[in-house]
Amino acid sequence: MRNRWYFNFAHYHRRVNMMKRTLCWVVALFSCLALVPSLAGAADSYPSKSIKVIVPFPPGGGADTLIRLIVPTMSEVWKQSIIVENRPGASGLIGAEQVAQSPADGYTLLMGSTAAVTEKNIAQFSPVALVSASPYVVTVNPSLNINSIKALIAYAKANPGSVRYGSSGPGSASHLAGELFSSMAGVTLLHVPYKGTGQALTDLLAGHIDLMFAPAQTVMPQIESGKLLALAQTGAKRSEALPNIPTVAEAGLPGYSAVGWFGLFAPANTPKPVLQKINQTVMFVLGQDKIRKAMLERGSDPASGSAEEFAAFLRLDQSKWAKLIKENKVAVQ
Repeated sequence: MRNRWYFNFAHYHRRVNMMKRTLCWVVALFSCLALVPSLAGAADSYPSKSIKVIVPFPPGGGADTLIRLIVPTMSEVWKQSIIVENRPGASGLIGAEQVAQSPADGYTLLMGSTAAVTEKNIAQFSPVALVSASPYVVTVNPSLNINSIKALIAYAKANPGSVRYGSSGPGSASHLAGELFSSMAGVTLLHVPYKGTGQALTDLLAGHIDLMFAPAQTVMPQIESGKLLALAQTGAKRSEALPNIPTVAEAGLPGYSAVGWFGLFAPANTPKPVLQKINQTVMFVLGQDKIRKAMLERGSDPASGSAEEFAAFLRLDQSKWAKLIKENKVAVQ
């Protein structure tokens, strides 16, 4: 009798445990199902208040120029105010860190670039939308008396370390484009870092530096007015925005290619439906004729694509520059 009672009790205990596990699965399933409409609801109601976009560089640079161009139309679409705030410092890392530490709700965004979003901190962000991936312009002060890439290389070889080129800071696209040029051409250029391309441009115009690998939207007005001279563009092929400027490869350094990109990021773990809604809005704005025309006039090619495509683009871009930095021991901090 005792053994029979023990057997029944053990059987009962196993059934209770099975029922508990089944209940747990049911609760988990309903929790997941409940989460789906809540995520969808987050996207449906977004944005329900004003949005802040942090530009981690001073006013007047490529990132600042582009975001201020598209923000008014984004604000019209969303019927919400969008505040652009410049937070320069540490080659863009100070502003980037502020966004990374913000709530992951889509209401604080980063207008990032090669410098601000690196292999070290990419995990802190969710890529949202590529705004532009455009070649830079190899731009010189006319007082240097150099009017071609071949002449620049010859002069730099004859005068190692005497050609001063400015950038928006260590690790920025304008810095890395110069380092790639130096490496491939076998020359030594003197890197002069600034807090932003706007400050570097001021010194280039004043003759305090000789050269910049600069975002087109920053230097095209000065090139068109004759204050600066464009030697080449850095893309693998001619940009739609700069059809009359040859590539560096065409002008004397075969195989050279570098682009400067700008894009929007959100803090990591921002709900995917919110990211998709922001991406769709940005793509809609970039597709507007007035926006596209304004970007091309400033030397920027409007981008397209999903958040996932932007993430894939970033992986390839960072791999390229990581290799350059390692092989040439480039100081980026």
